[in-house]
Formats: sequence, structure tokens, C-alpha cells
Amino acid sequence: MQRLYDFLRRHPTGVDCFWAVVLFGITAAAGTAGQDRGGTDSLALLVPVVALLCLVIALRRLMPEKMLVLAAALGVAQLVLNVGVTAADFALLVIVYTVAATGARWASRLALAMSLSAATLAQVRWPHEHASVPGQFAVIVFQTVPFALAWVLGDSIRTRRAYFAQLEERNARLEKEREAQAKVAVAAERARIARELHDVVAHNVSVMVVQADGAAYVLDAAPDQAKKALETISSTGRQALAEMRRLLGVLRTGEHQEGGEYVPQPDVEQIDDLVQQCRGSGLPVDFKIEGTPRPLPSGVELTAYRIVQEALTNTRKHGGPNAGASVRLVYFDDGLGLLVEDDGKGAPHELYEEGGADGQGHGLIGMRERVGMVGGTLDAGPRPGGGFRISVLLPLKPAH
Repeated sequence: MQRLYDFLRRHPTGVDCFWAVVLFGITAAAGTAGQDRGGTDSLALLVPVVALLCLVIALRRLMPEKMLVLAAALGVAQLVLNVGVTAADFALLVIVYTVAATGARWASRLALAMSLSAATLAQVRWPHEHASVPGQFAVIVFQTVPFALAWVLGDSIRTRRAYFAQLEERNARLEKEREAQAKVAVAAERARIARELHDVVAHNVSVMVVQADGAAYVLDAAPDQAKKALETISSTGRQALAEMRRLLGVLRTGEHQEGGEYVPQPDVEQIDDLVQQCRGSGLPVDFKIEGTPRPLPSGVELTAYRIVQEALTNTRKHGGPNAGASVRLVYFDDGLGLLVEDDGKGAPHELYEEGGADGQGHGLIGMRERVGMVGGTLDAGPRPGGGFRISVLLPLKPAH
């Protein structure tokens, strides 16, 4: 049965032709129009009208508008030539439904007009001789209802198909939007990873370079200092490798730490360790905390740590040999303030904006992106009298 149903769906015109033949046979079996209801008994007029009405059934899906016009013309011909109502007039009912469901709007309106007037015209042309006026009116209503229902059913099918087509279009549009959002999310994640790698690599490698230069300078004159510098390089390298492993671990799905969480991100408490590391590498840093320390949202803590790390890295890279820096961490009621200053010779502000002296990192651009992600503000620029200054205000929002 399923194969038969699929075959019929693939050949709708063949199915219509079959029903057209059946309708022709039923009309022929019913006899002449004169034997059915009113009209002439002439087969010369009856056969062409019946054949053309069956043709309307056969071609209704291929050319619904043309078949409607043909059906209307045949109806008028029946009235004018006195070819009475036959079983083939069932084609008028079918073409009204077809045009209402699939035809053009003008054809649908024409079909509706035909539906409402056909029974009235037939009753006027071939009235029931023994029926009263109310009886004839009842016959008109009774014969009009099937045509009206056919048009309503067809128009409902049209509306339903249009609704489903709109749903399919909307689903396709939403799918494209989801793909676009996924691409944006991937780009944002790549940018975040790039910022993290920049912060890790730029800071730790700059410490290692400074220590390596110092060790090479005092290797012969002060072996103990060179040894200490090499130890700093070793510990800094291990720290950089540990942070890079953490970042790579985040990228690999399924690799979690105990408890289902990743290795914690740096926070505000680790700024003191960062300052100590900078002091050990030869950069004097004055670090102070003002206000009452308290737990902060993880995004704010990571942003504060990375900004201080980037600022001190830039001081080490651009400040010169005798530069010093100061870090102020201020807890407000509704925000966290950061002030990082240095008194070095500095580098042109454009280099900071481009991502550093080599123009390859993120620099202040990365800082602004981080601050913007938590809704904060950043102000950076040269200090009066020399050096560079970075001021940041991070709002304290409830952590989710």
C-alpha cells in the first residue's frame, strides 16, 4: 500500500486523468442531459461539453487558472445552449477547490464568484416546475453550500501551506543565524585565548630575557649572581609552561581537574606574587592595597591580574634600565580601582596601542578588550614629567 501511495503522489496528473475517465463513464451511464434534469437531448451538444468538463479534471493541477476559465466558459455554454446539468458538472466543484488551494488570487476570487452564482443561474434556467418559491430558494441554498465549502477548504489549504512555508523559511534563517553566532563565538574564543597566551608569554619571556642578559653580564665577575639569575629563569620558565598547559587543557574537551573544574585562573591575591617576581627580576615595584579586600567576581579578578601583569611587562620592556613602577589596588564600595605607573623613559604611545614595541602583541588593545568585557573603563597615557600611567575602574557586579 505504501508503494502504491508513493506512486500516486509521484504521478498526480495520471491520477486526475483516471478520475476524468471515471467521471466520463459515470456521465455516459447516467444517460443524456434531458434524462437527468432539463435541457436538450442532443448528443451533438452533450458529448463535447462532457468531454471538456472531464478535461478540466485531467489538467486541473497542470494549469488551474486556464481550466477554471474553461469551466466557466462551459457553464455559460450550458446555459446558452440549454445543455442541462449532468454528472460531469462535478468538475466545477473540483476546479473551484483546486484554484482556491493553488491558483492565483484573481482566479480564486473568480472561483468564489462562480461558487455563489452557479446554483442560482441553474435554478433560473431550469426551475422546478412544481416547487414553490421558498422551495426553489431552499434548493439554491442546498446546491450553493457544497461549492462554498469547496472554496473554503481550498483556501484553508492554501493558508496552511503558506504557514508551513513561512515556518521552513524561518527555520532556515534561524539556522543561518546560529551558524553566524557560532562563528562569532569561535572568533571571540580565539581572541580570548590569544590575550591569555600574550599575557603569559610576554610577561614570563621578558623576565627570562632580562635575567639571561644579567647572567651573561656577570657570569665571570659574579658567578653567584649569575646562578641566581639562572634559577629565576628556570622558575619563570616552569611557571610559563604551567600556565600554557592550563590554557591548552581548557581547549581540550573532557580534560578536567578533580571535582570537574579547570585549574583556577589567576586572581587579585596573586598580584603580590607577580610583584615579587618583578622585583626579583630587577624591577623595583611599590605595591599598596587600599580599602577592605573582599571576594570579587572571577572575571574582575582575572582582568585585574592580567592588566597589572601587562603593565609591568611594558615597563620592563620600554622603561629603560633604571625604571621603577608602582601598583595601587583600591577597593571601592561599587568597584575596584587599579593604578599602575612607572617613571621610565617609556615608548611612544602608538607602540602601546599597536601591541608593544614589536607591534605583534595586544598591548593596550588587549587591556581595553578585557576591561570592556566586565563593563569597566581604562585610561592610559604618558605621565607628566616622564613615564607611563594606566588607570582602570572595574565595576563589582554579582558573580553568576
